[in-house]
Amino acid sequence: MNLEAIQRRQFAPVEHHLTRRDTMLYALGLGYGSDPLNAAQLKFVYEEGLQAVPSIVNVIAHPGFWAREPELGIDWLRLLHGEQSFQIHRPVPVEGPIRGEFRIDAVQDLGADKGAKVYQTKTLYDVQSGDLIATLGTVLFLRGDGGQGGFGDAPPQPEPLPERSPDLSASFPTLPQQALIYRLSGDYNPIHADPAAAAKGGFPAPILHGLCSLGFATRAILQECAGNDPVRLKSLSLRFSKPVFPGETLAVEIFREGAGRFSFRCRVPERDVVVLDRGRAEVSS
Repeated sequence: MNLEAIQRRQFAPVEHHLTRRDTMLYALGLGYGSDPLNAAQLKFVYEEGLQAVPSIVNVIAHPGFWAREPELGIDWLRLLHGEQSFQIHRPVPVEGPIRGEFRIDAVQDLGADKGAKVYQTKTLYDVQSGDLIATLGTVLFLRGDGGQGGFGDAPPQPEPLPERSPDLSASFPTLPQQALIYRLSGDYNPIHADPAAAAKGGFPAPILHGLCSLGFATRAILQECAGNDPVRLKSLSLRFSKPVFPGETLAVEIFREGAGRFSFRCRVPERDVVVLDRGRAEVSS
């Protein structure tokens, strides 16, 4: 990869006119509405009394698949989403103009045979008021680009989860077409839809978006820890540890860590593997 080009890469602000349709489509991509008689689900997918799932901030004002740009030299077919975090500063609107600003903070070299990590920050602003809505952190894992140096300061690694039984849990089935629905919210990486592209990336079939799995984890935190009130979720972070295949079950295990603080992981019981790990969430009372 061209490390200097990555360090120089600048992003123009992206203005996203969020619509109520966007808000509902995103929630449908997370399986909301599977029980259309459940009022706690319906409020995220029906225009009357509509509320936004807080994790929608991950797909608002997306800068596009910039890592695919040839001049950067990134082996993008071997790119994976490594970690993600978001902090909510004010309730996420269901519609309206939102501006996204982006920067690359660091590249961490893990070694020639271990890959590299790219650290990014996105900030979202309400265009009309100028208010800061959310701050997000993204870590990309470049499996094919280790041993080429780095720049900037990588943040501390997330702490392991408690070694005890979880206090709360929630389980969600995913649909075989889950990735095909979710990608309509803006992430068109072909490894989530095209079997040939997935095979080139080393997967036997298209995989579910990491941010879709994160959305299901957000559902679990809202349901089990926040009374399904999206305004109460203040922050969430996690590490993506294994790929998920559409049609598998996502079982979220949650640990109480103190007043309004929770840690969590997500397991696919069909394969008995942890797919999301070192999760943390903060919920207001």
